[in-house]
Amino acid sequence: MATSIIVSSSPLPTLASSPHYTRPTYLMCPPEWYGVDYVINPWMAGNVHRSSRDLAFAQWKGFHNVLRGVADVRLLHPEPGCPDMVFLGHGALVQHGVAALSSFNHPQRRTETPHLNKWLESQGFLLWKTPRETAFEGEGDITFNDDGTILWAAHGVRTCRAAHRHVADAWHTPVRSLHLVDPRFYHLDTCFTPLHGGFLLYYPGAFDAASLALIEAAYPAEKRVAVSEHDATHMACCALNIGRTVFTGELSRELAAHLFDVGFDVVQLELGEFIKGGGGAKSLALRLSDLRVTHATVGR
Repeated sequence: MATSIIVSSSPLPTLASSPHYTRPTYLMCPPEWYGVDYVINPWMAGNVHRSSRDLAFAQWKGFHNVLRGVADVRLLHPEPGCPDMVFLGHGALVQHGVAALSSFNHPQRRTETPHLNKWLESQGFLLWKTPRETAFEGEGDITFNDDGTILWAAHGVRTCRAAHRHVADAWHTPVRSLHLVDPRFYHLDTCFTPLHGGFLLYYPGAFDAASLALIEAAYPAEKRVAVSEHDATHMACCALNIGRTVFTGELSRELAAHLFDVGFDVVQLELGEFIKGGGGAKSLALRLSDLRVTHATVGR
């Protein structure tokens, strides 16, 4: 894992949402070139050349169609030589018209970056670049809480801790660092997703004791939805949340019931081909709209 000192940056101008989205809006990339062609996370091990592009496209299309029912969905053209480009959520973190760009740890994914950066710049986003030596992987490892006032960031596998403060400086936002200790949960989005209304969907087994203490201090017990190892290894936590609707893969009956009991509608999706590559619903769509807009549409 790359290491770096924190890079100081000049303050940004007053942040206004430009481009301005009035509906929940996401960017997706069709899996035209998707395949498990190498191993850069534990989910890929044993699945090299065992993915089906046809099935992956059918599953992606199913998610795309469902998401279009509640959000605007923009498309980024897939590029040859970028099999993981479908996981756009790993490419950046967006809020208030600013896109903090990823600096991928593995060279296999760095070819994706220029294509996403070009699209974001063409849409008017202010690009906040991360130094090459400072590993950071977008929404994969850094996420806002539901109202955008705090950033949660992971280190220990992909993103280096030095990136946390650098990224947070893009919005002058407090950041809380969590240490991932289970290599299966190589990204924060595989084990930790804030939900609308101050709730949290997470897998406790992915974190060390100090990180769990931070989580428990920030989220009261009645707001924490802890998932089992079984659900976690089916990418239950890699969920995309819009208002009171949660889009995720197949869940256990117990977890689906728990989410329903605390006020969420759950849309379960077939995403098995993407789990082979180490991703789920959240990693397949990059949020472009501000969180206040994203959560303005309530599912119930």
